[in-house]
Amino acid sequence: MTSPIDLLADLIAKARAAGADSADAVLVTGTSLSVSRRLGETEHVERAEGRDLGLRVFLGKQAAVVSSTTVDPSRFAVLAQRAVAMARVVPEDPHAGLADTAAPPRDIPLDLNDPTEPSAEALIARAAAAEDAARAVPGVTNSEGGDAGFGRTEAVLVTSAGFAGQWSRTSHFVSAAVLAGSGTDMQRDYDSHSTVHLADLDDPGAIGRSAGERAVRRLHPNRPKTAMLPVVYDPRVAGSLLGHFAGAINGAGVARGTSFLKDKLGQRIFAAGITVRDDPLRVRGLRSRIFDGEGTPTEQRDLIADGVLTTWLLDSRSARQLGLRSTGHAARGASGPPSPSPTNLYLAAGSITPTELMADIKLGLYVTELIGMGVNGVTGDYSRGAAGFLIRDGAIAEPVAEITIAGNLHDMFLHLTPANDLRFRRGTDSPTVRVEGMTMAGG
Repeated sequence: MTSPIDLLADLIAKARAAGADSADAVLVTGTSLSVSRRLGETEHVERAEGRDLGLRVFLGKQAAVVSSTTVDPSRFAVLAQRAVAMARVVPEDPHAGLADTAAPPRDIPLDLNDPTEPSAEALIARAAAAEDAARAVPGVTNSEGGDAGFGRTEAVLVTSAGFAGQWSRTSHFVSAAVLAGSGTDMQRDYDSHSTVHLADLDDPGAIGRSAGERAVRRLHPNRPKTAMLPVVYDPRVAGSLLGHFAGAINGAGVARGTSFLKDKLGQRIFAAGITVRDDPLRVRGLRSRIFDGEGTPTEQRDLIADGVLTTWLLDSRSARQLGLRSTGHAARGASGPPSPSPTNLYLAAGSITPTELMADIKLGLYVTELIGMGVNGVTGDYSRGAAGFLIRDGAIAEPVAEITIAGNLHDMFLHLTPANDLRFRRGTDSPTVRVEGMTMAGG
């Protein structure tokens, strides 16, 4: 049987024969099995398998991408000719081209493959355990269901410059979502967990109990009066702040001048002592990889070191626009060109517990849910719907809902303090964080 690397090498040879000066090709193969269970009954069992093939060609500074869900070597010549024909009619891009930073893949054991593929029966049992545990929590009155799944993804990248590499990763997940209360006073919440290896997955019953307890705690919320106060983000939502940060240092946006941090490289944007790290080489990491979508080697980087912004997230195109080198952050699928994206991104833990972080707050807000995407990437203005709990005299108090929290990310980053409860669960991870001086708009 022809290997995937040999298949892509043949496709690239066809592209060169059709007139391409250079080319690269990707093949992504995925298998997934998922189940949903609601109110004690299995609602669906779904298995999906797919292969996506992508070819990118360059004619000088003209580039085009074509993709196919059929991997048929007899059709490679036609696919290549279509790609070259498309490239001939698009405008030149002075920054287009294969990565200058590609290098042979290194042998770094990241342990990203779990050889155990669960059966549908095993997944149904996990989903049932999660939902049953959630529904057993006193106060839970309805369920949106328990879910469990498994997936395996394999990707191959070959370029005309001589790079050839492949990686594969497995994933396991379990989740539960339930409602508490009745009538017009109902509240919903959830919990979930995803891992590369089944051995690292939380007990489904613990996930379910957590979902149920979260929903019950949210019953009978108030709508507090508008105030300026400290806001504490639960770890489940604190990672969203890192998402806004990653978007602001994305090299494509910086090159366009559309980021509120575009002039801040080398400057302090977080408080002294704060570290934000991107670690693509974490063993069993949800987004780990030894090379990026262009073949550039990846490495651990402190994006923020002692509060100072040290780098942008760059693929080769954005790096050329900025006169820099790729940082190994190119991400891609089969149907489009690469673009910068973080891998295992996290805010390093602080030195105090969440309880100590809140101890001196007379009146504050503890946020457990965020709604909407009211963030202006050009100015840093931040306004999002929220729900959670008031903090009174250093302790979490009554639930609140139908509120908005607002500020500006410039100020929020500078006045952010992390607790010491960092756990790696989501790919973008943060401990509990406290942000000073935000506006809570309520009743």
